Amino acid sequence: MKKYEAVVILNPNLSSKADDFIKDFEKLLIANSFRVLKCEDVGRRQLSYSINNHNKGHYLLFDIEGEAPKLIEIENKIKYNESIIRHLFLSVKNHSGQDSQLLIDSKNKKHDSEEVTTKEDKKKVKRVKPKEDGDNEDEKKNDKKEKADIKDNEPSSAEANIEDKDVKDE
Repeated sequence: MKKYEAVVILNPNLSSKADDFIKDFEKLLIANSFRVLKCEDVGRRQLSYSINNHNKGHYLLFDIEGEAPKLIEIENKIKYNESIIRHLFLSVKNHSGQDSQLLIDSKNKKHDSEEVTTKEDKKKVKRVKPKEDGDNEDEKKNDKKEKADIKDNEPSSAEANIEDKDVKDE
């Protein structure tokens, strides 16, 4: 028996029905004398390029064993399934038995998004700084008024130049 990895990308609108699809796909594989060793539901991910006007897809990864002629029959049966936007069967020497990098990245992304949410929640909490002696708003308004009064009493630079010329002429 040959070993294969199957990648199936589902229509993202059918993500809620992914479990039903997995069951049906496994039944199809078993009916064609394949053994399903592992199934990974990676979930919705961004596609590198648009496929049938979809920018996202629901990824499913399978480690399977079976005969090559039966694989052709399976491909012919899933070719016309409208819920599948892409599929790929790869022949491998050995199955790693570990989680795929795609699944690991997906888990990390979910974990990172949860951390971002908690950071944003922390930012939303309004922090109130205790007022110190010089922080009263009335004092700030008085300081602004005093500065404005000082500016009104000082001559402008143009007026100062005119006054200097008058003094020099005398």
